[in-house]
Amino acid sequence: MRIREENCNMVLLAVVTVFSSAIAVGATLLGSSNTDQFADRTSARIERTASPDKRIIYVGDQPPVRMIGAPFVPNTNPRER
Repeated sequence: MRIREENCNMVLLAVVTVFSSAIAVGATLLGSSNTDQFADRTSARIERTASPDKRIIYVGDQPPVRMIGAPFVPNTNPRER
């Protein structure tokens, strides 16, 4: 059996998709079914970092940045410069 040259990329894509799906299904089936451990780790990290001593910084409260140079304007018409 010979694969035509124009179908070669589609066959390669299909093979990679099948192998990736098989690995994902195998990892899902063989992985631990206890997903509570992940929630415990993330919540512990959030509680640890949010201490009353530290100040919360909001992005909107930061001072504006000074721009140097001309603003970027994309060239939508390459014939006009």
